[in-house]
Amino acid sequence: MRIDKYLWCIRVYKTRNIATVACKKGHVKMNDSPVKPSKEVFGNELLLVRKNQINYQFKVLDLPESRVGAKIVDLYRKDVTPKAAFEKMELLKFAKDHYRKQGMGRPTKKDRRDLEDYIDIDDIDAQDD
Repeated sequence: MRIDKYLWCIRVYKTRNIATVACKKGHVKMNDSPVKPSKEVFGNELLLVRKNQINYQFKVLDLPESRVGAKIVDLYRKDVTPKAAFEKMELLKFAKDHYRKQGMGRPTKKDRRDLEDYIDIDDIDAQDD
């Protein structure tokens, strides 16, 4: 079975076209080497899929006949993604939310002035001289 079809069948990607594009961009690796969408998948291989800034790792257990339901996906693949990958994503979320919450828009003049007061640009210019 082709790797793009396999990734679509086990519900890693929503459409087969998205799986094909991901393979072409190098987001999918098989045994640590990038693959083309037409690469054949067999059992007992390790797939590395970069999606949403997380490197997912899947071990191929079996090949499905067609797209399978979400409840039986684990019969065809084993998720061996390290927990550290998910923890790193959580830390990224906290780092983004630190200054400005989502939906708050771009910084205002007051925000810029506060930053300038905090950094004190005059001191930086004096150090450059």
